Amino acid sequence: MTIAEDLLRPSPEFEEIEYPPGDLESQELPLESELHLRQILLLIQTLEYLWRDRQDFYAFGNLTIFYSPNQKKSEYFRGPDFFVVLDTERKPRKSWVVWEEGGKYPHVIIELLSNSTAKVDRSEKKQIYQEIFRTPDYFWFDPNTLEFQGFELLRGQYQEIQPNENRWLWSEQLQLFLGVYEQKLRFFTPEGELVPTPEESAEMEKQQREASEQQLEIERQQKHTEQQRNQRLAARLRELGVDPDTV
Repeated sequence: MTIAEDLLRPSPEFEEIEYPPGDLESQELPLESELHLRQILLLIQTLEYLWRDRQDFYAFGNLTIFYSPNQKKSEYFRGPDFFVVLDTERKPRKSWVVWEEGGKYPHVIIELLSNSTAKVDRSEKKQIYQEIFRTPDYFWFDPNTLEFQGFELLRGQYQEIQPNENRWLWSEQLQLFLGVYEQKLRFFTPEGELVPTPEESAEMEKQQREASEQQLEIERQQKHTEQQRNQRLAARLRELGVDPDTV
């Protein structure tokens, strides 16, 4: 398929076509490496944990997006490494079928670069996400070289997002920063706090609990030491014939 064909929007002539079922299986190939898989899982895990009380989004990765009304599954589909759709139902899916999802496309897409995909991610996919998907926020990240770049759709064209002092990029759609932390792409809150995984959150809570317990123990020991000192002082006063209660 040529890029020109891929960029064509479905025309009204397809309205009479019988649409294929919405439970189409994802067509994505295995990921490039363990680094790519772990990065995708990290993005999914942290965002779902941050938004654990929300039911109005869908975030997943390496899942096919079907966006053509044709019954041929070999046409009009793409598989972003990670994407987020807002204002939709949070439920498991075999794939994302645009015409079964109220015409919704991803609001955020992140592609993970590799030797075999980098050229397409920077050119063909970027054009498709701009011209057809109209995805407001598009990022790419290389788990090996740590190359990181982001774009915001302004007046129909992708404009590069400028990094802040931490070299993080702001996602207007997610209302979060994205930045490289310990050689991985992570989310950060508007206040600059790292969005943790459930395991990291549990570890932080454990450390805070242990710190509180240590502080209580220190205070208990200080109180006990002070009581002992007062008792010794009172005993000494009695030896001198002085009632400590009158002092």
